[in-house]
Amino acid sequence: MTIQWFPGHMTRARRQIEAKLGLIDLAIELLDARLPLSSRNPMIGDILKDKPRLILLNKSDLADPEVTKRWIEYFREEGHLAIETDTPGGRGVKDISVYAKQLLKEKIDRQIAKGMNPRAIRGLIVGIPNVGKSTLINKLAGKSIAETGDRPGVTKGQQWIKIGKEMELLDTPGILWPKFDDQNVGMKLAVTGAIKEDVLNVEEVTFFAIKYCAEHYWERLSERYALGERPTVFDDPDEIVQIMEEIGRKRGCIMSGGRVDLTKASVLFLRDLRSGKMGRFSLEEPF
Repeated sequence: MTIQWFPGHMTRARRQIEAKLGLIDLAIELLDARLPLSSRNPMIGDILKDKPRLILLNKSDLADPEVTKRWIEYFREEGHLAIETDTPGGRGVKDISVYAKQLLKEKIDRQIAKGMNPRAIRGLIVGIPNVGKSTLINKLAGKSIAETGDRPGVTKGQQWIKIGKEMELLDTPGILWPKFDDQNVGMKLAVTGAIKEDVLNVEEVTFFAIKYCAEHYWERLSERYALGERPTVFDDPDEIVQIMEEIGRKRGCIMSGGRVDLTKASVLFLRDLRSGKMGRFSLEEPF
């Protein structure tokens, strides 16, 4: 399956971001802690150029904590400051302004040395769809300002939002790239819900997810669905399909004749995975 996803509003969003670069002090880049590289738009670096950047590994409450620690070190070695956040729960949110000031310390110190009263920091929030940008803004503001949702493509335009007296944030629509050269990237994004389900084959996505979980998180997968023995060969498609069918039977996805409704089973499995019902997991690790 070839996944391509680049609606017109995303093209407009890129142009709008580029037009606002001169107004901002730093960028706050949200990545999905479960797949930091796959949820990192390769175009963002070109768009932001040399703007200071604070990386938020969001949805860290759903990610494997040990793997997330390694990702923080990975980005540190890359020259970027990265922190864990869980926007619905509020974890790490209060630290954002502290780290923003840290990144802009030299600029703020120069303003003070000139006798200037430093103005509010202007930040640009960027990230792919459904990574939690609007939820973050609402948490920082302490009230519902930005529209949120559990589906990609909720934010359609830009808006400036004041966060107390110290920060002003510009929310932007999520931007995906025109196509995925590595189809595994597209699959990982589909597993976490970053791509609308009407542009993908849900059974193929679930096949990919179950194969990965069987290989890396078998005990958790087996416990959740009361499965049998761990597969010995992960490259055998029949083994994975058998697991899909077993999950379908356990979830009551049975059609007439006793056959398993793989589409329904796939939807239910992805819902379990995304909501954390199967525990915390990461879909990729640092190199």
